[in-house]
Amino acid sequence: MTRAGFVALIGEPNAGKSTLTNRMVGAKVSIVTHKVQTTRARIRGVALEGDAQIVFVDTPGLFRPRRRLDRAMVAAAWGGAADADVTVLLVEAHRGITEGVERILEGLEGIGKGRIVALAINKIDKVQSEKLLSLTKDLNDRYDFAETFMISAEKGHGTEHLKQWLAERLPEGPWLYPEDQIADLPMRMIAAEMTREKLTIRLHQELPYQMTVETENWEERKDGSARIDQIIYVMRDGHKGIVLGNKGETIKSVSKAAREEIEEFLGRRVHLFLQVKVRPNWLEEAERYSEMGLNFKDGNK
Repeated sequence: MTRAGFVALIGEPNAGKSTLTNRMVGAKVSIVTHKVQTTRARIRGVALEGDAQIVFVDTPGLFRPRRRLDRAMVAAAWGGAADADVTVLLVEAHRGITEGVERILEGLEGIGKGRIVALAINKIDKVQSEKLLSLTKDLNDRYDFAETFMISAEKGHGTEHLKQWLAERLPEGPWLYPEDQIADLPMRMIAAEMTREKLTIRLHQELPYQMTVETENWEERKDGSARIDQIIYVMRDGHKGIVLGNKGETIKSVSKAAREEIEEFLGRRVHLFLQVKVRPNWLEEAERYSEMGLNFKDGNK
């Protein structure tokens, strides 16, 4: 009998949710950067384990929201957890029970009733075993987790055991996606996210969240390659110069890095064309939110 269902990964920004999704799926579906709050949409990675199909809902990190985009992201994270068959809370071993983890534990009291919620303590290679044991005890005293896992999403320690456990807890039923489909996010959006990741890495502090990338056009060529046109939206003229860089060097290197990664993901040649446009109010436009799989109304105070 086949099984299939949704697993929501929740936790603070940078807890390792995207890295774990990618580890479970075995492909780079979710964007991994060292900047917090880079996962905007509920990207779903599909993993197979025996007869089970596990659909990972990679929620945005839970943090204290300040702007409309933040509020929409937090609403999406809790929504993802409430809709899932199993929820996994990721906590960083070396950071322990932070104020953010405390708030998530409080939130779980609301949505966790009658649900399967597991605890995964991530980055275990960063602390001594005594500390892990006391952290496990503390967390389990505060919430009744169905099971606790010690993992390193980056190195792969303990992740197979977690994957097997999740597969066994999903409801019986037909698979939700064709076997060869890794993510239900349209390819246009995955390609846009890959470009945005490259921009984020390249520009660090200069333009943290004041930009978004959209795939405007995707054309399949007769020779099997694809032409992809993307627009990078920034909020000010000054930002446009930063993205372009001196003599266009920044945009060239971003374009090359993004094209190589998209080619690797698709397994074929790609012609990538990037344009930068100034759009002062993109953070307030409903259309940009639906592009990211978020609900604009969730951002209302």
